[in-house]
Amino acid sequence: MKAQITFIDFVLKEWLVIASGAGFALTTFYTKHFPVYSVNEIEVLFILFVLFVVVNGLQKSGLILRAAQSIEKGRAIPLKLVMATFFLSMLVTNDIALIVIVPLTLSLNINRKDILVILEALAANSGSALTPTGNPQNLYIYWFYGVPPDTFIKTIAPFSLLFLGLLIVSSILVRIRNDLHEDQVQKINKKAYIYGVLLIVVLLTVFRIFPVSTGVVVILFALVFDRKAFHIDYALLFSFLFFFGIADNLKTILSSEISHLEHIFLFSTLASQIMSNVPATLLFAKFTSNWQALLWGSNAGGFGSLFGSLANLIAYKLYVTHECSNNVAIFTAKFLVVGYMALFISIGLYFLLYRTSDLL
Repeated sequence: MKAQITFIDFVLKEWLVIASGAGFALTTFYTKHFPVYSVNEIEVLFILFVLFVVVNGLQKSGLILRAAQSIEKGRAIPLKLVMATFFLSMLVTNDIALIVIVPLTLSLNINRKDILVILEALAANSGSALTPTGNPQNLYIYWFYGVPPDTFIKTIAPFSLLFLGLLIVSSILVRIRNDLHEDQVQKINKKAYIYGVLLIVVLLTVFRIFPVSTGVVVILFALVFDRKAFHIDYALLFSFLFFFGIADNLKTILSSEISHLEHIFLFSTLASQIMSNVPATLLFAKFTSNWQALLWGSNAGGFGSLFGSLANLIAYKLYVTHECSNNVAIFTAKFLVVGYMALFISIGLYFLLYRTSDLL
């Protein structure tokens, strides 16, 4: 009985890597060729790996918990966390913002962490949409179509600003209970400061100020001084690996059948639900010159399913694999319900704006 319960718990927590692995195998069998991984995809996996190691090192050093205790002493905790995610995602991408903020949230001595993580995922997707460097699909559209920065921001601003308002209201309405004890003081290990420097190094690598290979210093430091930092969520990394392969296989399947797309917004939005918004952007950019619709579609498509964006997968996995998570099924249901509400709001806003502009 204990073995059965353990196996069921494993499936519930690791269904993502199981499902993605099965999808990888099935689509590879159907296309009869092994998917091709681009250099950029390999770099993304490597950067995610070293980021996970750095953040895990920061957690074990006590720095994240000390930061959490500082936040707990103030007011409007949900608002501060969600807004930090929203604006941070504009600068360091939605994925990295969640890798930093979600572990911080899970270290807090408060309830309603599930709702906060869901709101943070929404904040990361909507905040990152506003800038060309906020997420990978934005950067691709920005360079591929040669869009001026001001035009780019003006086009997607209604999307980000609407969700900024909704997130502020939602965060204020979240009522939490703070269980902090005054006598708890987290000590910080000296390694925390080194990991802080390494985090900055990795972020500079993301901005391509440093070459991707610079991330090796993180691996070397952990190997020599802190091997426990390698105890990260490898299932999530394998999920990404399988997911990139599925996306390449789907591009092979669809590219021979899709032509003359007239409703690029809906196609890219719906395709993102299956293959994620980044590969959906790469696929549909081949068939349209309407970058505005593609920009809206790919960012709106980040909401909804867990596969809508890599940011969703990161937030979801960080929560369900944390020791504070209790009911994975309920959290999954909440995540999907809120995500699809955001998706339908995005679709409604797009058609409201562009139908109105067509009538004028």
